[in-house]
Amino acid sequence: MFRLFDLSLQINGFQMKEAKAELRKIVAFSEKEHAVFVENKKLEIVHFHLQNNAFYKDLTGTTTFTNWEDLPVLNKKNLQKPLLERLSVNYSSKNCYINKTSGSSGTPFIFAKDKYCHALTWASNIYRFGWYGIDFNTSYQARFYGIPMDFIGNKKERFKDFLSHRFRFSIFDLSDDVLEKILEKFQNKKFDYINGYTSSIVLFAKFLQKKNIILNAICPTLKVCMVTSEMLFEEDKILLEKQFGIPIVNEYGASELDLIAFQNPQDDWQVNSETLFVEILDDNNKAVTNGTAGRIVITSLFNKAHPFIRYDIGDIGILDEKSTLQKPILKKLIGRTNDVAILPSGKKSPGLTFYYVTKSIIEDDGNVKEFVIQQTKIDTFEIEYVSDIELNLAQIKKIEEAIALYLEPHLIFSFTRKKSLERSNRGKLKQFKSMI
Repeated sequence: MFRLFDLSLQINGFQMKEAKAELRKIVAFSEKEHAVFVENKKLEIVHFHLQNNAFYKDLTGTTTFTNWEDLPVLNKKNLQKPLLERLSVNYSSKNCYINKTSGSSGTPFIFAKDKYCHALTWASNIYRFGWYGIDFNTSYQARFYGIPMDFIGNKKERFKDFLSHRFRFSIFDLSDDVLEKILEKFQNKKFDYINGYTSSIVLFAKFLQKKNIILNAICPTLKVCMVTSEMLFEEDKILLEKQFGIPIVNEYGASELDLIAFQNPQDDWQVNSETLFVEILDDNNKAVTNGTAGRIVITSLFNKAHPFIRYDIGDIGILDEKSTLQKPILKKLIGRTNDVAILPSGKKSPGLTFYYVTKSIIEDDGNVKEFVIQQTKIDTFEIEYVSDIELNLAQIKKIEEAIALYLEPHLIFSFTRKKSLERSNRGKLKQFKSMI
């Protein structure tokens, strides 16, 4: 069989055969072997960067270390300096994979991975998607993602889509007319799986619900749907399962790292323990017990071109009590650390609290398609929403009462109905933003 996807990576200098073989070996480790592997890789990657990376040496202020917990926690602001100042000896833009983070945290930066590390990222993707019978060489993907609007960038992305055996739906306009065209493509093409941004895929499911259509009834080749980059709420997952008629898989990753967690067929959000070491830390950079919320801090065990050691990704999460070093389970992803609302009483609430409360009320009849919440003053919030019919006073009163109950009273809200919501240049929807 001609494996175009593997071949395109191999031609670009990514050692896929070696990476797949190494990943198979890691996955086969016993629990004891895995513990030894993780400790060795942690030591190896830190020593490498202390010897070969001036940026990391400056950050740590040392060339040797004895205690893992004494290593500094790296944040995104540390990385907002020219890439050339952060690369290890013998690495350059010529022999690395270079990309830019999406900036959904508000702190975008350019990063590098050495080619073997990036090959392992792909091996890790291939392995996990394989849990659901998906093969990147042969399975046809329906892709709900942004796309560059400039001519050259657009054509490059379309060519990558061709090599990766996928058909891309641009998500910058998801009006009913466009969704109707997307539906036609599902009627005419033999898609194996869906992959893309949560909010866009949920919008498509709501469109199908309105038309009373189950997607795999008109596209029977469809096996599974993977959603990524934005929060997947339980009620949205139920809606997707119902309207698509296939399993819905929740994916959590970061372009500068790898897939961080991927829902396994047992419905656990399994953390990647093969290429990453994931810690959950408190505000004093101490590890919390499983079952407790904390900052998600990640070490890339293989990236020699650029250090991602104890890297605070900017998210808050909880590891399940049943987690082990070899099989950590992400119990809950709460949201980003910068998505916190500070209220007049001094109380701090994750922005998603508003989202949960508001969502549970205004979604009853399916009228409201999407909404975002913005905090403009300590007591003032703006809700922008897209709907068929404007919210009435009774609905607004109900929302305000629920927020007073769950958060605190006397908060001021304004509601603005829009034709569409502002997305990032990659098409992501930021669901809560604090301006204070």
